[in-house]
Amino acid sequence: MTTGGTAALVRRPDGSTRATLLELLFDVVFVASLALTSTLLAGRHTWSGAAMVLLMLTAIWWTWSVTSTTTEFYDPQQRPIQAILMVAMVGSVGMAASLPKISSGHALVFAIAYVGTHVIRGIILITSLHKQHHRSAMIRAARFLFWFLVSGVFWITGALSGTVSWTLWTIAITIDLLSAAARYPTPWLGRVPLDQYERTTAHLGERYQQFVILALGDIILVPTLQVSRGDFGGLRVAALICAFAVMLLLWQVYVFRAGELLEAGARAGRPARVAPYTHLVMLAGVVGTAASFDLIVTRPTGTTPVGWLLLILGGPALFVIGRVLFTLLVSMVVPWRRTLCLPLPLLTLPWAGRWPPLLVATIVALGLLSHILIPGATRETTPGLRLRRSDD
Repeated sequence: MTTGGTAALVRRPDGSTRATLLELLFDVVFVASLALTSTLLAGRHTWSGAAMVLLMLTAIWWTWSVTSTTTEFYDPQQRPIQAILMVAMVGSVGMAASLPKISSGHALVFAIAYVGTHVIRGIILITSLHKQHHRSAMIRAARFLFWFLVSGVFWITGALSGTVSWTLWTIAITIDLLSAAARYPTPWLGRVPLDQYERTTAHLGERYQQFVILALGDIILVPTLQVSRGDFGGLRVAALICAFAVMLLLWQVYVFRAGELLEAGARAGRPARVAPYTHLVMLAGVVGTAASFDLIVTRPTGTTPVGWLLLILGGPALFVIGRVLFTLLVSMVVPWRRTLCLPLPLLTLPWAGRWPPLLVATIVALGLLSHILIPGATRETTPGLRLRRSDD
């Protein structure tokens, strides 16, 4: 890697696309935050509780996504980028630590951790790029900083009273999501040019895949921690085995041609623009699934409450929906088999409330198995944007 000139901080096109060890450590810290989010959802499985957890999950995910985009455009071996990664890790720890008491005095900690991470990243980038006289990259960083400052007003204001203003926080996260979708239109600076999204490399695809694989581990981690605190009853162990099976099945659903899709659409800049949103849907599914097994291992028998049903059936369904959207938006091809298999477990909904939670989870696992075993004949893109037969 170069250490001087205007290319010192900006990633070289011929540079390594492998994730650095610091990036992998960065992933682990954020996955720990997801585990806490799953535990929180297990204790608040109501519509209002789920909406609250979803908002905080979105903030945690958006921090990871934007920071990973930073390491895609800038060399993660350089000191300023390493500093950004470390700041993001500290911010993640702050957000995670405040999660359990977000409604009782710790909202400001969460808001400061989130806003501070994005603002500090922008300041470090703009300062470093200014020293290197890299004007186009500095303008790009300024666009990001501008919109995080705008949303930051709502994040901080919504937490100042000590009680969260969910309305202001909803406005804040909406600003973050929509400004990115609109390519950060900024007064006097315009939008991020489309050709900058087309410069993404295999590094970004690898980063997303690594994070999802690590996140899927929460599906077995969260219930394992729950089982370790109680008796090793036969049905609790069976629930743990079911969680392991669902984790493996979701892994299979995700990894099939995921890397090829990211590479295939890179020329059009689609993965860099749609991956943050489609992967957010998948992560919401992971968190919901992990939360459901946290509940199942505590009581695998008896009837299944409505709130539990929503998590047991909805978690894996959300993951598959996110994967379907990812395929559709990147390749512009509908993965019909996954779409048709998606509602199979939902057909049991009228009766599932009278069944034991473990039985409902087993049916969900069988439904996921159908995504892999049932022959299909859809078409999906491969590198070079050529179409080929696939059973996805």
